[in-house]
Amino acid sequence: MSRPAFELVLLRHGHSEWNLSNRFTGWTDIELTGVGMAEAAQCGRALAAQGYHFDEVHLSCLQRTRQTAEALLQAGSFGELPIFTHWRLNERHYGQLQGMDKATIFAEWGEERSRRWWRGYDESPPPLDYEDPRHPRFEPIYHQLDPAQLPCSESLAQCQQRTLPCWQEELAPAVARGRRLLVISHGNTLRAIRMHVEQLSADEVERLEIPSAAPLIYRFNSEMKLLEVELW
Repeated sequence: MSRPAFELVLLRHGHSEWNLSNRFTGWTDIELTGVGMAEAAQCGRALAAQGYHFDEVHLSCLQRTRQTAEALLQAGSFGELPIFTHWRLNERHYGQLQGMDKATIFAEWGEERSRRWWRGYDESPPPLDYEDPRHPRFEPIYHQLDPAQLPCSESLAQCQQRTLPCWQEELAPAVARGRRLLVISHGNTLRAIRMHVEQLSADEVERLEIPSAAPLIYRFNSEMKLLEVELW
């Protein structure tokens, strides 16, 4: 089965260990569960059955996206593909909330304020201190970056500002050249991309849910005008 020339598959990684315990993950590098690996494998088989092929794969720097890619590509028999990682595709940074479960967060900051932090568009959670060992500047993988670029907390708006240069400078131009991309990222970075591409309002994106391992397919014309959105 032939596929359209200007097509992109976006995917949120499979179920992770901290999803299981209802903890905020953000930039913490947590592995997939067995359920998450199975989700990714099933997704790979489904994409292959529908005739999808890819020229390259784009991931965040976090291992849960790479594990998703590996399970998906193997299950779908897609072969060896070039894989690119982008720190700008990392999940939204949740600041001090990272590693905490919702019950603890509600107890410390109150439910109403906490929900505004993680579901709202403009408000960011309390930031990590610059000297906090959890700050991404202490991770060797980010040492090539200016520490001023690395977030210590983000609103969804700030996450979008960080993510969109990857879309505009890397992903969209590759699709426009006819490259068939599989992009595996995270709930909030994908919300940010969807808001931009689909021209959603802040209210719409606050209500937008991104299920794990469920392909979102964009189809464009040769001028990269969005023609169709398909969510499995």
